Amino acid sequence: MSSKFESRLAEMGVTLPEAPAPAANYVPFVVAGNLVHVSGQISVDNGTLITGKLGDTMTINEGQAAARVCAINLLAQVKAACGGDLDRLERVVRLGGFVNCTPDFTDQPKVINGASDFMGEALGEAGKHSRAAVGCAALPLGVAVEIDGIFQIRA
Repeated sequence: MSSKFESRLAEMGVTLPEAPAPAANYVPFVVAGNLVHVSGQISVDNGTLITGKLGDTMTINEGQAAARVCAINLLAQVKAACGGDLDRLERVVRLGGFVNCTPDFTDQPKVINGASDFMGEALGEAGKHSRAAVGCAALPLGVAVEIDGIFQIRA
């Protein structure tokens, strides 16, 4: 692999999947100047949906694993937006995390840490970002987590 980021991912045992196709009437990403806005990526790993509700059927650790999968899918979209050259990625600007949870569940930030920690481990300084983590009564297809993101790239 020629990409420094993909080399690091390989060291971590991670191979980026093909960028998932959109499931409805939207595009998976929009490039505006040097920013890539990636649509929400759900917790689907190798075609298997990671479903459940935090505070009911899922633990925080399971939610963090689902968030990590979302982060991997986000990077797959960024790679596609960069024409296959992930080294064009300069930094993660912002992640917006949505957690399928019960009304009394208040550990959404801990769940989304699964994505934030992954970005930091995989991308180093370029992985540091701003973030939101919110709870939802339901997410598409019953998935546990959905995360969207904004990324800065080189032209």
